[in-house]
Amino acid sequence: MDTPNTPDAVDAIRAQWQRERPDLDTRHMAIIGRLGRCSIQLQKRLNDTFGQYGISNWEFDVLATLRRSGAPYCLAPTALFSSLMLSSGTMTRQLQLLAERGLVSRLPNPDDARSLLVQLTPQGLDLVNEVVGAHVDNMARILAPLDATQLDALDASMSALLATLEPATKAGR
Repeated sequence: MDTPNTPDAVDAIRAQWQRERPDLDTRHMAIIGRLGRCSIQLQKRLNDTFGQYGISNWEFDVLATLRRSGAPYCLAPTALFSSLMLSSGTMTRQLQLLAERGLVSRLPNPDDARSLLVQLTPQGLDLVNEVVGAHVDNMARILAPLDATQLDALDASMSALLATLEPATKAGR
């Protein structure tokens, strides 16, 4: 992993802008650019782990959201799609695919006869329990080149940025 002192692709882009438009302060462009490039690289590495278990990132997100909700691992679809920031139409199709694979089941909602609840099946619970361990190990490997001080600083900086970007009502998901 490159250290902050090692020039990267973003530094090259900044140098080009400096040459062409020396009046621009590209410091913010560099940060956003690095965040975007990190996001792409991270997603590739996360998808590699999920792929080993035959699931995608969105499938893991749904299963993990149900799992961390606690027993009986059951939520209303509205709670799922608000937690995952998906549209209801997208979530409906995704839940149908997960149900077809036997990872979730749809149950009548005792509080609302017009809606169904989504619950992990025993197969879904077994799968997410296995994948989450591999996922946590993978994230630790990805971040292993950073020492504890760097990890703490990165976490604090990302938390501060996220607080400015996300409404407070979404905190704690």
